[in-house]
Amino acid sequence: MIHPNTKVEFISREKGYGLVATQFIPKGTITWVQDELDQIFTKEQTANFNPITKLFLDKYCFTNNQGQQILCWDNGKYVNHSFTPSCFSTPYDFEIAIRDIYPGEELTDDYGYLNVEKPFLAIDEGTSRKMVYPNDILTYYKEWDLLIKVNVPNVLVTHQPLKCLIPEATWDEFVQAVKNPMLLKSIQDCYYDRELHLKKIVDF
Repeated sequence: MIHPNTKVEFISREKGYGLVATQFIPKGTITWVQDELDQIFTKEQTANFNPITKLFLDKYCFTNNQGQQILCWDNGKYVNHSFTPSCFSTPYDFEIAIRDIYPGEELTDDYGYLNVEKPFLAIDEGTSRKMVYPNDILTYYKEWDLLIKVNVPNVLVTHQPLKCLIPEATWDEFVQAVKNPMLLKSIQDCYYDRELHLKKIVDF
C-alpha cells in the first residue's frame, strides 16, 4: 500500500503521470509496504497472457528476487524512476523516504533495484548514470546499503501510518537490525539472477 498522503498527477509530457505528496512526508517515513492485495505473478502464470496484458504488467510491475512480477493494487504503480529518488527500497518489503518530501513533490524510486528485464535510457537528470540496467543492484549495492543504513534510524522516530501492514516478525527483525547495523540485510538480497534461473531450468 502506498502512503495515504499521496495522489496521482500529470507530471510532464516526457514522464506522463506520477505520484506526488498531498501533505508533508518527513524523511524516514515508510512510503510503501507490500501487502496482501498486491498481486504476485509467476513466469508460468504470465507465459500465456494476452500480449496487451503482458505489456501492462511490464509497464507497471517490478520483479522480486524470485523472478515474480509484483503488481501494486493501488497508486503505488505510478511511482516514477529517478537517479536521485525521494524514496528508497529496503530488503524488508517496504520503502522509506530518504529526504523530506513536500506537498506537490513527486515520490520517486531508482528503478535500478527493481530488476528491470532490459536496459533503458532514462530521462537525463544531469547525473553520471543515464541508463538503468538489470544488474544495477550488483553494481551499486554497497553505495545503496550505506544509503539505507544512514536513513533507517529515522524510521523508528517518525510517525508511520503504514507500520500496521508490516508483519510483526519482519518489523522485529528490522528494528533489531537498526539497533545493530551488522544485522541489516543488504539490498543485494533483492536481486533476481536471471542467468541462474535459466541455468536451473536447463539443468532440470
